Amino acid sequence: MAGCSDVAHVASPLPANAPKTDDELIVPARDGALRALKAAKAAGVKRFVMTSSMAAIAYGHGRSKTVFTEADWTDPASPDAYAYVRSKTIAERAARDWVAAEGGDMEFVTVNPSLVLGPLQSGDFSTSLEAIKKLLEGSLPGLPNLGFGVVDVRDVADMHVRCLTMPDMANERFICSGPFLMMAEVAAILREGLGPQGRKVPKRKLPDWLMRLVGRFDPVVRQVLGELGNVRDTDISHARTKLGWNPRPPEESILDTARDMIRLGIVKA
Repeated sequence: MAGCSDVAHVASPLPANAPKTDDELIVPARDGALRALKAAKAAGVKRFVMTSSMAAIAYGHGRSKTVFTEADWTDPASPDAYAYVRSKTIAERAARDWVAAEGGDMEFVTVNPSLVLGPLQSGDFSTSLEAIKKLLEGSLPGLPNLGFGVVDVRDVADMHVRCLTMPDMANERFICSGPFLMMAEVAAILREGLGPQGRKVPKRKLPDWLMRLVGRFDPVVRQVLGELGNVRDTDISHARTKLGWNPRPPEESILDTARDMIRLGIVKA
């Protein structure tokens, strides 16, 4: 980091499969962030932008809470905080604690994205795109009662640049998300936008009892059973006001993801 004035730390493990232990994700997420922070401070970096996640905001609050702001924090001890959720929460908490104690005048800010979709550069794609891939190839027997906030990778990059370049970012935190969509809504966007290329996208909904049955045998399904029926909307007024940031429509992100997956041969449509 010698000679750098600003740092964006964007890496944290997100596997497609459930890890054997939570520490497989927690340790590299937390320790990696702390190593980067220490190196930045030693090199005289003025500002450190860390990619956190909505996972560090929106879990462990119970079903009665459906709208989240930057003031909210996930409870890592909650039953619905699975390994990735815990890793992002613990890593951001550890980073903020370190900056408060050791950071001096180095500014620290986090960007907290929801599910990141958008155009692909190559066939080496993020785990975040697995949901779109499975819908396109018809590998899901139906649509579970699950949802997620959607944000475009281009808008995530734009927010990072704003956080790196705009004044007065010390101790800031920004939700980076568009609207919350259920799987059935995402599937409808794919079918309508792709025409014949979306013919494999499922239409029928999977009942919750069936998902719970599958979860007894499938660890990947098991870790998201607490998500069934949950709604996690976001208030992004802080990012709009402070950064002048606005996300593009989710339809654009979803369809650009799908078209690139087809173009690159990741999915045979």
